[in-house]
Amino acid sequence: MRAGRLTVTVAAILVVIGGTAAYVVTAATEADRPAGVEQVSRARTGEVLFVDLAGGQNRVEKLADGGARTPTDLACQRFYVAGGTSVCLKLSGPGPSYAAQVSRGGKPVRSIALPGIPSRAKVSTSGNVVSWTTFVIGDSYSVPGGFSTRTGFFDLRTGEVTESLEHFAATVEGAPLTARDVNYWGLTVAADDRTFYATLASGGFTWLVRGDLTTRSVTSLRRDAECPSLSPDGTKVAYKKRVGRLGPWDLAVLDLATDEEKRLPGTAGVDDQATWLTATELAFAAVPRDARLPAVHVVPADGSQPAGVLVADATSPSPVT
Repeated sequence: MRAGRLTVTVAAILVVIGGTAAYVVTAATEADRPAGVEQVSRARTGEVLFVDLAGGQNRVEKLADGGARTPTDLACQRFYVAGGTSVCLKLSGPGPSYAAQVSRGGKPVRSIALPGIPSRAKVSTSGNVVSWTTFVIGDSYSVPGGFSTRTGFFDLRTGEVTESLEHFAATVEGAPLTARDVNYWGLTVAADDRTFYATLASGGFTWLVRGDLTTRSVTSLRRDAECPSLSPDGTKVAYKKRVGRLGPWDLAVLDLATDEEKRLPGTAGVDDQATWLTATELAFAAVPRDARLPAVHVVPADGSQPAGVLVADATSPSPVT
C-alpha cells in the first residue's frame, strides 16, 4: 500500500453505517441545507431500493411509486443494482470482516472479500462491472488512527477482480502524477463498460478524473469534485463539491459536452455518491436538520427545485431497473 493516504474521520464512517427510525416524505424548506422531517407529497420516482437503517438491521427494502414498502431478505451496508446485477456490501465474519456479494438474475455469482468498511457501491448499466469503495486502516498515515479509502471492481465477463486503482497511470493537470500518496474513491462506469469516472486525491487536493479500465489510465478533468455518478445517457456527471474552501459539500452536475457546472439547491451536507434514479432525478443520503441519521433525498438534476427527503433513516438508494 502507498504511504501518506488521504485520511477521513471515524465520524464519517459511522454516518455511513449507522441507523434507526421511520419512513417519511418531506420537501426542503431552505435552499442551503437538507430539509427537516415534514410530511408532504413526493414527486414520481418509480420504484427505489434502499438500505433501511431502522433497528440497526440494514435491511434492503423496495419503495413502490405509490409509497408501499416491501422488505427483502438482504442485509447490506451498501447496495446497488443495474442490468440484472446486484452488489451487496455486507458483514461476512468476525473482526469484523466484509464482503461484496454479487448476484445476477437473483442468483449468487461471487463473494469478494473487502479490505475495510463499505462506503460506496455501483454497477454499470449493463450489469457487467461491479465497483466498490471501502474505508481502510493500517497503512502509513499522517494522522494516527486515520482511515483511507480503497476502490476496486469486478468484471463479470472475465471474472477478474481488480483490488485497487492505485497503480493506474495518472495524468493530472497535464503532467504524469508520480506522487506516492494517491487515493481513489467513488468509481462510476459508463455504458461501454470501459470508460469510468472517479475521485483522485493527492497532496491535499482532489480531482474528478476520467479513466479507462482497459488501458488502466486516468486523466484529471477538474479539481474539487468528489464521488462522481454518471447519468444514464452518459452526458452528465453529478458529484459533491465543497461550499467554499472549508464549508460543507453540496451536489453539482457537470455537463460533459459544454463543461457547464450547476449546483443543486437543498443538498448542502451531502456525503454520498449520488444515484441517478432517472435521466432527470438524483437521489443521495444526507443527514436532515434535527436528525441524527442519514435520509435518502431526491433532487431534480436541473436544479429547478430543492432536495426533499424520500426515506428517513435510510441510505444507499438504487433505482429498480
